[in-house]
Amino acid sequence: MERKFKLLAVASALTVIGVPSAQAVDFFGYFRTGPAKCSEAGVNRCQFSLSGAGAGAYYRLGNELDTYSEFGFSQAGKADAVDYKATMMINGYNPGSNAATGTQFGFNQVYAEGKGFDIAPSANFWIGQRFYGRADVHIVDTFYTKLDGTGAGVEVPVGGGTLATAFFRDDASVGSRVNVDFSGLTVNPGGKLRVLGSFTSSDLKVAGTKVGKSGVGLTVQHNQDNIFGLGGGNTAWVQYAQGSTGLDGNFGTATAPSSTKAFRFVESLTWQVGPLGGQAQAMYTDSKVAVAATTVATKTMSIGGRVSYALTKNFKLVADTGYSEAKTDGLAKEKLAKFTFAPTLSTGPGFWNRPELRVFVTTAKWNSAANTYAGSGGLGGLGTKTTGTGYGFQAEMWF
Repeated sequence: MERKFKLLAVASALTVIGVPSAQAVDFFGYFRTGPAKCSEAGVNRCQFSLSGAGAGAYYRLGNELDTYSEFGFSQAGKADAVDYKATMMINGYNPGSNAATGTQFGFNQVYAEGKGFDIAPSANFWIGQRFYGRADVHIVDTFYTKLDGTGAGVEVPVGGGTLATAFFRDDASVGSRVNVDFSGLTVNPGGKLRVLGSFTSSDLKVAGTKVGKSGVGLTVQHNQDNIFGLGGGNTAWVQYAQGSTGLDGNFGTATAPSSTKAFRFVESLTWQVGPLGGQAQAMYTDSKVAVAATTVATKTMSIGGRVSYALTKNFKLVADTGYSEAKTDGLAKEKLAKFTFAPTLSTGPGFWNRPELRVFVTTAKWNSAANTYAGSGGLGGLGTKTTGTGYGFQAEMWF
């Protein structure tokens, strides 16, 4: 009954958004799905990532064995001088391949925006729940900046760039967040700079005593087009966060004091030279988390990449590899190396062409410390083993 109610609510919402007029509704989205198997008897799906590494160390090709979908709808209109748009997106997630049962549905975007109001004609105003301020490295499925949430904001052109100011509220942590984001400033030929400041506070109380903390964060991001003539681009991030602010500019842990600090550096290169395309990254994170009267430090390093080579217009050979380490105070250093090979059918020869229909084999090797940190089941659910192999099929598409 609950699932039927959710589906009815989604259908009703889609009907409403399509009612207004003869204007077309834009449809967009993403999904991935497919069957997979672990070579180890008794283990259905084996995924290979370090439990203590955090964001940016999970190389997704042949390792992302869930079923996930996002379907969005937007409708734009114009009233006199005001251009407006409403956007809604629903999503579904299932940790396995059978999306018919056990799939969780939800709304991850519902917001409205408008530009051309007479008090500030060049400003874009918005209110609602949305994906916002995102910048990612695709091969590790990590948004190094991710300002998603429910809030309100305004974006205005300033000095050749855009100044975006937004306020967000999180009910779970009784928290507020302000992001000030200046982006698109040309600093060199083909190069643009982004500077993001984040400020968080929490009024969370336990037994009548306030335990919520405040925090600050800073991100400097540089984007370079067609670096070295490789037909792609380069993105570099330098990030710092303290207290209850996350490294991605979003909320962190509501109760984290000022002694909780984190620093991250990321370098990511994307290229397409004839039939050869790909993306690579190098990432380093140093974080200190307050525990009782002291702090516990974790240092993470990850380097890897994905390469695609088009043998024909629609057939590519794709390989993905990554090596990651994580060292937490008082624990041995975790290590993991992962490699995936995936013959792929695609709509075109480029790295970004989708949909892709893949058959893949993934193999990984790790040390015993990685098993210890992963818990009693061991890394990938393989117990005390330090190697593993998985294989399967996957479709990935965005539109």
